[in-house]
Amino acid sequence: MLFLVLLPIPGCRKGEKDLKFVLAEQYGLAYAPLQIVKEKAYLEDLLPGVKIRWVQLGNTAAIREGMLSGSVDAGFMGIPPFLIGRDRGMDWKIVTGLSITPLGLVVNKDRLKTLADFTHQDRIALPQPGSIQHILLAKACETQLGDPRALDNNLVTLNHPDGMTALLSGAGISAHFTALPYLDQELKQEGAYLLLTGEEAMGEVFSFIVGVAPATLKEKHPGHLKAMAEAVRLGIAFINNNPGEAAELLAPLYGLSVEETERYIMYPGQRYTTDVLGVGEFLEFMIRSGYITDKELFEDDLFW
Repeated sequence: MLFLVLLPIPGCRKGEKDLKFVLAEQYGLAYAPLQIVKEKAYLEDLLPGVKIRWVQLGNTAAIREGMLSGSVDAGFMGIPPFLIGRDRGMDWKIVTGLSITPLGLVVNKDRLKTLADFTHQDRIALPQPGSIQHILLAKACETQLGDPRALDNNLVTLNHPDGMTALLSGAGISAHFTALPYLDQELKQEGAYLLLTGEEAMGEVFSFIVGVAPATLKEKHPGHLKAMAEAVRLGIAFINNNPGEAAELLAPLYGLSVEETERYIMYPGQRYTTDVLGVGEFLEFMIRSGYITDKELFEDDLFW
């Protein structure tokens, strides 16, 4: 059996009173390595004396607001909302990749065969305007309809669990752009089907979730930044090397059976990796379509 010995990150101020590190995550199996990080206490081992706290927030806007208020130190999100935040003045950069995952636009009406079939009455649930789901939808609208903003007025902001509930109950929602496990669970329901995948919209493989931190964390606590990257690497390695054991740890956290959980973390197209893919493609599209306005803010390196 292989044992990992975690050495404290250099620069950590061990024992400093009230030293905290607050990290924000969102919903879904794309964040599974973070659950391993928590269960295995990797950050606590890497940052002795630092109080680690995790918060689960519904979208990137809430994470951004948390950073601005000082209640959140780092967070995990899609690439498009990271780019939009930087466009709006957030001095933050990418620390690490986390996951590549299947995304899909699930619909519940037989008449919806293409994006052109949506009317102004067809509401589309996704985490928020500017989310990765929104930008993928806009990219598909540009390709299929000639207008990236063709369905912007159809959007409804719901987190993934609420979006699934709304879609399956027929409560005013015609489509839900979501990720695992909600994507798989929705497609098992009668009358629900997949209209568009994320990879079809993007035209290539891309990172779904990345870890982001502001310049203040880099300046004040560089050890936290290094520990965050190392903890994510360890969490990813644990899942990839021990999928069965990882599933046993993750299953109760997601309310799934061990078998379901292992199937999801090994799902076709699901990959946990620190690699970051798709930043350039997202950036080029978002500048072209007007979702980003200040190109000069992206001339510097976007990675810590």
